[in-house]
Amino acid sequence: MGTTNSENLEEIQSCDNEDIEKAGLGEPEGQSTMASWTRQITIRALITSFLIGIIYSVIVMKLNLTTGLVPNLNVSAALLGYVLIRAWTMLLEKSNVVSTPFTRQENTLIQTCAVACYSTAFGGGFGSHLLGLNRKTYERVGADTPGNTPITKEPGIGWMTAFLFVTYFVGLSALVPLRKMMIIDYKLTYPSGTATAVLINGFHTPKGDGMAKKQVRGFMKFFSFSFLWSFFQWFYSGGEQCGFVQFPTFGLKAWKNTFYFDFSMTYVGAGMICSHLVNLSLLLGAVLSWGIMWPLIRGLEGQWFPKSLPESSMKSLNGYKVFVSIALILGDGLYNFLKIIVFTATNIHSSMERRNHRSVISTAVSISDSQSQQQQPPDDLKRNAVFVRESIPIWLAFTGYILFSAISITIIPLIFPEVKWYYVVVAYLLAPTLSFCNAYGSGLTDMNMAYNYGKVALFVLAALGGKSHGVVAGLVGCGVIKSLVSTSSDLMQDFKTGHLTLTSPRSMLVSQAIGTAVGCVIGPLTFFLFYKAFDVGNPYGEYKAPYAIIYRNMAILGVEGFSALPRHCLQLCCGFFAFAVAANLVRDLSPQSIGRWIPLPMAMAVPFVVGGYFAIDMCMGSLLVYLWHTLKRNDASLMIPAVASGLICGDGLWILPSSVLALFKVQPPICMRFLSNK
Repeated sequence: MGTTNSENLEEIQSCDNEDIEKAGLGEPEGQSTMASWTRQITIRALITSFLIGIIYSVIVMKLNLTTGLVPNLNVSAALLGYVLIRAWTMLLEKSNVVSTPFTRQENTLIQTCAVACYSTAFGGGFGSHLLGLNRKTYERVGADTPGNTPITKEPGIGWMTAFLFVTYFVGLSALVPLRKMMIIDYKLTYPSGTATAVLINGFHTPKGDGMAKKQVRGFMKFFSFSFLWSFFQWFYSGGEQCGFVQFPTFGLKAWKNTFYFDFSMTYVGAGMICSHLVNLSLLLGAVLSWGIMWPLIRGLEGQWFPKSLPESSMKSLNGYKVFVSIALILGDGLYNFLKIIVFTATNIHSSMERRNHRSVISTAVSISDSQSQQQQPPDDLKRNAVFVRESIPIWLAFTGYILFSAISITIIPLIFPEVKWYYVVVAYLLAPTLSFCNAYGSGLTDMNMAYNYGKVALFVLAALGGKSHGVVAGLVGCGVIKSLVSTSSDLMQDFKTGHLTLTSPRSMLVSQAIGTAVGCVIGPLTFFLFYKAFDVGNPYGEYKAPYAIIYRNMAILGVEGFSALPRHCLQLCCGFFAFAVAANLVRDLSPQSIGRWIPLPMAMAVPFVVGGYFAIDMCMGSLLVYLWHTLKRNDASLMIPAVASGLICGDGLWILPSSVLALFKVQPPICMRFLSNK
């Protein structure tokens, strides 16, 4: 679930049955008897998942409002769930209190519920399509920008919570009837779900206890360091552009062009989780934009755009930043969208042909098939049996989809009068097909394309809404499709994890629903913690919310077409769009030794708007991973996820007390700034 990505910047991964068997997914000792699905959901598991969901919602919201780049935190959530429950059971043991054993099923449900909870903080649109509706984003785009209609909607806990509830729950029932086909029949790997299952199964084996204790120590050590370091930095940040976050690492001139190391443990930890290709792509995008392009275009002030315009205007330098970034995002998104559609269609066609071929051959082949099924490993047969033993009634899924769709069709036009009810009807008629395509493609490649489906809906509804209502209709329609399609894919990822950990599908669905419901409440509250305590949307502040202005400009582009672009921007956009398509083609068609170094256009697009400082942080994370693998190869794979999680969680947890201090107008006592002596 979560996504490395300005919006899913994950590399295409592959995982076959041999990899799964080598990873040690066999049955752990002592767990041959399976508890019923109702007993798998425990009070302590729910409390733990709520705690993790709240902490990670804060972390994800910070990432969402600063750069929009959020790494995949599924494995980290599973690790933190294990840490908390083991700490609790050890405390009870020392107090001579007997507690029930901690099983891998419970660990799986904690991860599922926690991820469903914090996913709404990222996918809910607080840093993109929903924030793009507010007055500040409208003013940042410019009141004189063609197509930028003055219809705005300020953030509110009530309507945001209602919008999340009516959009997220529809996706939970869309693909439930197809779970057996996608997990067992098609044997889709869902690499992120498989990786999480490998970690959980590794914990709950006799050999895994020592490994887990080592990871827990590493997590706690770096969690404490990260939290205390963030606390220490706070004392020196008493003013604008103050503190270690503005340290001119490479000199003041480089600092003015956003090239500096800002000592953010969150981004160092994220860089340790993300692949080297993502981090190097971010750095390349930063050098290309802030190192070369923006200084050159700034020098053309008076020729390409008037000197009288402020830099934040869409008709000045900011317009080039935003629209070139959009071109990279759309080029990468369109290519991968078409690739996944073709890949999915081809794979389904091949599967159907194989089935038809088997059905033509008579009883002999049926006997052969049953014999081959009997020759499957016992663990695989047991997983399949557990997965299909507790069925989820199809009528329940259909009833849920129709009921939630009807509620959504009724509520959304009340929240946004610019969105006609029949727009929502069309969206939900197309949604099951879109959800299937996305979930199938995600199972093959681990790429969640929900954001690209959302962008298609954005452009279509913006064009249908016209100049009067197009911007609002496009942004809301994007959220409707994105939430539904993403939830369906995430649920299948979790079903894959549950299948490999012998967890009941019913308990997985209930856990996902509980986590989603909590997330629909926690998400808006977390957003308002930042919205009230910090200057969200300030282009010169820490919380720039870059995707809010990007999404609003996408909607304007859907309404106005190319007339919304500044002078000569169309040529630049066409060039970068072509570059994004060409880079993907070269990576897919060239040998792996070459393709693994081709940059990811989606990752390159992020620093075009935000700056290069966080790319340096994340490359520092990659450097640490490289050195660790070089010096202590045996420990690296085991400890890197724990250390990265500790760095992210420690820095993220400090946001809570710092936000409370900001709400009470408590300012840091010292301002540390660096000035030139000239």
